[in-house]
Amino acid sequence: MHIVRLTHLIGAAVVVVGLVGCRTAQVPHAQQQPAASPPIVQPGAPGQASREIDAAQAVDLSKVRFTSADVEFMQGMIGHHAQAVEMVELLKTHAGHPEMQALGKRIELSQTDEIKMMQEWLVARGQLAPDQFAHHHEHMMMPGMLTPEQMQQLAAANGDAFDRLFLQGMIQHHQGAITMVDDLMKQPGAAQESEIYGFVSDVVADQSAEIERMQGMLREYSR
Repeated sequence: MHIVRLTHLIGAAVVVVGLVGCRTAQVPHAQQQPAASPPIVQPGAPGQASREIDAAQAVDLSKVRFTSADVEFMQGMIGHHAQAVEMVELLKTHAGHPEMQALGKRIELSQTDEIKMMQEWLVARGQLAPDQFAHHHEHMMMPGMLTPEQMQQLAAANGDAFDRLFLQGMIQHHQGAITMVDDLMKQPGAAQESEIYGFVSDVVADQSAEIERMQGMLREYSR
């Protein structure tokens, strides 16, 4: 009985293997069909829709060079970001609400990383890369930056009063960064190089989200 049953099992296994082999042999025919090329999508400028482009257009875009407006934007944004880091330094010892510390850490990390990226971008292109700590003491005021008087008021405040002043000032500061991007996009040929294009798109998205978050915190702290 055991011998007969084993024989049947071996026979069944041979049939299954044969069927699998037949199906496997047919697979290459399906694989020989040419695959459709994936679409190439060019992201739209901040606030604008993306669009599909062909391979030739993609090659043309890869050859786009930076402009003097791009350089001025990056140099100015380093100083702009540096002031935000300076504001966070005040927050560490003046803030009243625990949530402010978490906000400050996010801002400090993002702004510091972006300062480094902008400096590297400038150096790689043979351009002057300002030091992070030079910012508004050596450069003209960028849109949204706090005046020396506003910074003094912030440094003199503590607790709830500081939190409100900080949020108001940082909202103004972030809105200024978005204005800087808008102004750059209006310059002919500016922000077309892939790296700076991606950067300014991220600035608008990140700063807009943070503005909304801070506006909510400000409403809560103003009750």
